[in-house]
Amino acid sequence: MRLNIILGDQLNWNSLLWQDVDKATDIFWMAEVAQASLQPASNKNRTVIFLSAMRHFAKEIEKKAFDVIYYRITDGFNSFSEVLTHTFHQHDITEIRCVLPGDYLVMQEIEHVVKQHRLKIDWLEDKHFIAKRGEFGQWLKQRKKPTMEYWYRHLRESRHILMEQDKPAGGQWNFDKSNRQSFSKHGPDPIKENPNYSVDDITQDVIDIVEKHFSQLPGKLDTFNWPVTRRQALIQLRHFIDHYLPSFGDYQDAMWTDQPFLYHARLSSSLNLKLLDPLEVIAAAEEAYQKNKAPLNAVEGFIRQILGWREYVRGLYWAYRKDWLQFNALNAKRDLPAFYWTADTDMHCLHQALKQVIDYGYGHHIQRLMVTGLFALLWQVDPKHIHQWYLGMYVDAVSWVEVPNTLGMSQYADGGIVGSKPYIASGAYINRMSNYCQHCPFDPKQASGDKACPFTTLYWYFIDQHNDLISHNPRLAMQAKNWEKKSHTEQHVIRERATWLFQHIDKKHKDT
Repeated sequence: MRLNIILGDQLNWNSLLWQDVDKATDIFWMAEVAQASLQPASNKNRTVIFLSAMRHFAKEIEKKAFDVIYYRITDGFNSFSEVLTHTFHQHDITEIRCVLPGDYLVMQEIEHVVKQHRLKIDWLEDKHFIAKRGEFGQWLKQRKKPTMEYWYRHLRESRHILMEQDKPAGGQWNFDKSNRQSFSKHGPDPIKENPNYSVDDITQDVIDIVEKHFSQLPGKLDTFNWPVTRRQALIQLRHFIDHYLPSFGDYQDAMWTDQPFLYHARLSSSLNLKLLDPLEVIAAAEEAYQKNKAPLNAVEGFIRQILGWREYVRGLYWAYRKDWLQFNALNAKRDLPAFYWTADTDMHCLHQALKQVIDYGYGHHIQRLMVTGLFALLWQVDPKHIHQWYLGMYVDAVSWVEVPNTLGMSQYADGGIVGSKPYIASGAYINRMSNYCQHCPFDPKQASGDKACPFTTLYWYFIDQHNDLISHNPRLAMQAKNWEKKSHTEQHVIRERATWLFQHIDKKHKDT
């Protein structure tokens, strides 16, 4: 019998698993294991979206009259090793195949247990992605530095996406400079409410299990409203194209108090579960531009996130798959502050960004990079600690996309593979892109004193501590010079305030 392993982020019918199927000998295998929710501790929203989507997909498989072995999390298996071993004891398996996992550690675990039972596994190419097997590696060999922009252009040209004959639509490749607007003092205009995905019996059963058996997990479930089927994911896609995409470009970097989603698509979880195919998402956005339903800056910016960034980080993940978790270029060693699990902080920007992660398992790219990620970088958190938090807390987190984004782009632990510089900023950036600072007891303009914004204090302290790196980076050298222009007295009080923050910030600020 041939065992066809389907992992929790492989819920697509265009997988190579579905080619050359013999119903007489093929068995499809899916398993919910506790380890996936506990190591690291997974947001309840993330656990529910994965388990519910898996169960819905298994139901579809059964409807097509395929044999399915499905283990539920209540069956008591902790790891893939345990449940696969059980399967091998129960069934006469002679062949195994699986689409390449999104996590190198999972791949290693499966390979190990398969080898223990003197079997072999056939790793199939993941047809979900746009780049073909080996394509990124070949591109990488031809470049001194793997700059995302040029990979993006390669895919645009070779797949003829958003092109006008042999030139990019609108005469330029990138409209990023047009996509950095902040809201006026009045905030965003009224935003069309997102579709409500009613909780069916399958999802409700998963919610009940999580609340009963995994109550210790972070997060809450009374807000759960994520697509868990392909039909729901297609509804979300259409809603985004019709209602959010026209304004997405202008305000994709903006933030606003008590507005966790704004004009963002909320499609990343459906894409990463493979309920949606990236090419169909790109085609829908491109069609909106061609029909004058969305401006080019919005469409290009959105397509770049999928065709460019998403494909780019996956390529980098596999290129450095054995190294990522060892990277720590800045020698960061601090623990992640406890308020990352509670949002219990008087820093309003962090409270807002963290609370929505806890409540929804969600944050858009600027909240991740320039609020939660920026603070962890300035706080000098051990990269493994912040990686574990991101991997567990976001509904769309799978290692191939989370690891390069967190360890590379956000924390610069890779020393510059993903990004050309550490993404550092003071509170001024958050003040410019949001209204968070208006509701905060701290002043983004102050770097010292009781009212100093911790982001601003730690920003200057970071420059002081990493002056050699920053002064020799063309994109940051001016910031090093600005630090050097400060008087010795000003530098001293900033250092003192930073030292105080390291000792006290994980307590309630109002107690200071």
